[in-house]
Amino acid sequence: MRWFHLAIIVLFAAATFIFAVQNFTTVTMSFLGLRASAPLALVVAVVYLLGAATGGSLFALLRRSYEGSRPRTSR
Repeated sequence: MRWFHLAIIVLFAAATFIFAVQNFTTVTMSFLGLRASAPLALVVAVVYLLGAATGGSLFALLRRSYEGSRPRTSR
């Protein structure tokens, strides 16, 4: 099962990489009145990495919270 999850992650990363390589046009982003222009490939890569980092840390936080809230059994 672990290899299956790894294969899914690798396929998703490969699809993201292929998308980024094929889209080098410059895009303009605006956020809270700030504007920035960057290649779409760079934007995709940054968003992907930020999503992976925050998603993994959120999952770890939720798991720790769940394990801490479970009733402990006394032996």
